[in-house]
Amino acid sequence: MHIRYQILSGILLLFSLSLQAQIQCWTTHPASRQFLQQSTITSSPAQGSETLPAIFIDSLKIYQSMDGFGCTLTGGSTQLLAKMSAEKRGALLKELFDPRAPGSIGISYLRISVGASDLSDRVFSYNDLPKGQIDTLLEKFSLDPERKDFLPMLKEILRINPTIKIMASPWSPPTWMKTNGNSKGGGLKPEYYAAYALYLVKYIQAMQSEGIVIDALTIQNEPLHPGNNPSLLMYPHEQANFVKNHLGPTFGENCLKTKIIIYDHNADRPDYPIAILNDTAAKKFIDGSAFHLYGGTIDALSEVHAAHPDKNLYFTEQWIGAPGNMEGDLKWHIKNLMIGASRNWAKTVLEWNLAADPQQNPHTDGGCTECLGVITLNQDEVKRNPAYYIIAHASKFVKPGAKRIYSNTTLSLANVAFKNPDGKTVLLVVNEGGNEVRFRVNVGTKGFTHTLAAGAVATLVW
Repeated sequence: MHIRYQILSGILLLFSLSLQAQIQCWTTHPASRQFLQQSTITSSPAQGSETLPAIFIDSLKIYQSMDGFGCTLTGGSTQLLAKMSAEKRGALLKELFDPRAPGSIGISYLRISVGASDLSDRVFSYNDLPKGQIDTLLEKFSLDPERKDFLPMLKEILRINPTIKIMASPWSPPTWMKTNGNSKGGGLKPEYYAAYALYLVKYIQAMQSEGIVIDALTIQNEPLHPGNNPSLLMYPHEQANFVKNHLGPTFGENCLKTKIIIYDHNADRPDYPIAILNDTAAKKFIDGSAFHLYGGTIDALSEVHAAHPDKNLYFTEQWIGAPGNMEGDLKWHIKNLMIGASRNWAKTVLEWNLAADPQQNPHTDGGCTECLGVITLNQDEVKRNPAYYIIAHASKFVKPGAKRIYSNTTLSLANVAFKNPDGKTVLLVVNEGGNEVRFRVNVGTKGFTHTLAAGAVATLVW
């Protein structure tokens, strides 16, 4: 008993000393032109500030582990990166991805497209054939469309951060597999389910041969939005059939460890992934479900978690419309995505495209014409847009493997807390109200006070 007491006392002493040290704070407040401005806060006893609104942190209440924060590396983004000088591009990629560089924002997760997305400069797949031809054995499969820009840029990123995780999402199968023979809309012909499963397996294997590990694969980007180019309409029963009878078994036959993720669309249809997960034959192959927030509310993710708590959740896409609104975009995205998605069990939180040019190019014919990049690139000129700071407030501080821990919400202070693998605590908070707020952060009997201007975001680390 005496030894236990000594150990417990030692832990409490170390904990007390850690909070007596200065708390690091990074603040973004567009109205006063502060962007990731660093400062320090000194901890203080809990007594004497009982009337302030308080955020209580409890590191013993642990929720999901985090895979990372980031964005989508589109084909168009890599074309623009390739146009930069090697020196400027190298410095930019270190700023974005190097987890060791002090000035880096530490992006730790990337989503990429299988074939073209709507932010590629053209539509293509890895098995395009002349009209009337088919290739069910995928003998003509090739990654050649990616060799000029995409693969070299992704490999350059991986040299900077070899541990970055990658999720792949198809926008459309090859057109010869589709009911309308077109890159836009249409369904996947049932007679080609097996061929499409093989197509996706060959993609993962081909990327592996290039030294690129695909950690996770979503079945289809936005399966209920056939109006994009490229796109595919895929209903829940079709996705369940494809997974349980074709993709899952084919993954198994080829010993693939890539996670299979369903849905990948808006939070207004939690019934879609729930219906698939209710199918036990499909569920056994599925790691989890992915969401966007162009419809619905972010707490729909918790509805899916409640129905299937043994399956993971991912937030995979949200765009910002050009030209962007730093104050409004920052507040909304931090509250609903970096905080909201994390509080609702998401293991990733990803913004949309990494880069576009000043005219929001490139994109396909029929693709997004107003999608503002995390950065705007004009040759070697770099402009950091709202999503840069939105991502940075999480990715720079919350490390892969961090656990979300308990924190309460109070007044206008939306927040989320994490415990990093190195033991440090990270608190992300936004003042979404119209007035400055002074508040207290309580960790056991210790704590500190801080003031946050209206519309400001702060990440606090101790």
